[in-house]
Amino acid sequence: MRIHLVAIGRRMPPWISDGFSEYAQRLRSGVRLELVEVDTPRRGQNPDLSRIVREEGARLLQAVPSGAYRIALDQSGRSYDSESLAGQLEKWMTFGRDVALIVGGPDGLSDEVLTSVDQCWSLSPLTLAHPLVRIVIAEQLYRAYAISRGMPYHRSGRVS
Repeated sequence: MRIHLVAIGRRMPPWISDGFSEYAQRLRSGVRLELVEVDTPRRGQNPDLSRIVREEGARLLQAVPSGAYRIALDQSGRSYDSESLAGQLEKWMTFGRDVALIVGGPDGLSDEVLTSVDQCWSLSPLTLAHPLVRIVIAEQLYRAYAISRGMPYHRSGRVS
């Protein structure tokens, strides 16, 4: 299965690219994480944010591979703990098709994107720096993968 992280923005700092790549490369055995970067519309002075969000949404949807199961990353989505995300990853793997995780720009996703997806996922109620989201997604997917494969990366429970 391929997971496509379809995200607004290009030219991220090297530490963002390095962090994403580190976790993407750790995935194996039938799971591959790929980044699809989508250009940000020009903002200019006094930008029309609703127009920009709509334009970003159209660009994101165009970049989603045909037939992919679509998941929007949005604060209104469902939150998962690590074990639940591992179960979710296993479920996505049974679909027999690619998965597209859609990440909008700093002003969020358009209504068009939100109404066209199969599922919404919230990483956290916290506001995260837009570039950092890529690393958080990659690490959490690797953690879910490690849990589902019984690898020692994730430590559940507490030490007293």
